Amino acid sequence: MKFDMHCHTKAGSIDARVPIQRYIELLHEQGFDGMLVTDHDSYKGYRYWQETKESLPPELQNFVVLMGVEYDTRDAGHFLVIMPDHVCLRVLQVRGMSIEMLEQIVHHYGGILGPAHPFGARSSSAMFFSRIRKNPHLIRKFDFLEGFNTCETIRANQIAQLLAKKYSRQCFGGSDSHKEEYVGMAFTEFDRDITCNDDLIACVKDGGVAAFGGKEREFLRKHRHRNSFAATWGFKAYNRGLGFLYSPYRKLKIRKLSLHRR
Repeated sequence: MKFDMHCHTKAGSIDARVPIQRYIELLHEQGFDGMLVTDHDSYKGYRYWQETKESLPPELQNFVVLMGVEYDTRDAGHFLVIMPDHVCLRVLQVRGMSIEMLEQIVHHYGGILGPAHPFGARSSSAMFFSRIRKNPHLIRKFDFLEGFNTCETIRANQIAQLLAKKYSRQCFGGSDSHKEEYVGMAFTEFDRDITCNDDLIACVKDGGVAAFGGKEREFLRKHRHRNSFAATWGFKAYNRGLGFLYSPYRKLKIRKLSLHRR
């Protein structure tokens, strides 16, 4: 089955412009079987699909939509997180956890995770954070890496794939689309039927990624500015500031989790 494993929807990400129904139409037209919704620190896009999926045309009723999230960590950039069916933790919708805490929570509840665009934008990509560079053993705790991202350069994707090979990790391909023109420009193929999150998690744990890849977007001048000093540290300050603001609520949610009582 062919999936786009990094999708942002208008209902779930403030910087996305594509309604999820339109996303499904575009992917279906290009021969995709499904998509993973990965809105920023939010399940709103997936919930919106659940509430409106009955209105889809009959030919789209069997299109598979999976629930994920792109989580903003405090110290290691963005991570794609996939939890089992019926596990929807509020804490995964509150940015600012450390990567160690995120990994502990996700694996405790049976989920999987991996860095999005590991060598992408410096403000949000794992390999540009000292936490990962100084502790490369953490990579062994990840279940996959995003080895192809449409929004990154050819070089960034190549290095991500070399990193995955070094640590024997499977790669996902995702378009990271926020606009229509990028939808379907990246893919991940699995060697079996995927109908739900539990299927996907079992497949990844079993080494079932058959192929991944796609085409990088054309880089314009406005895209190159994202790695400027101002853009990089401006976003980091914004992310850490929000993380600090939400920290009392996040800590309360973490305390309520049964991390040590299994």
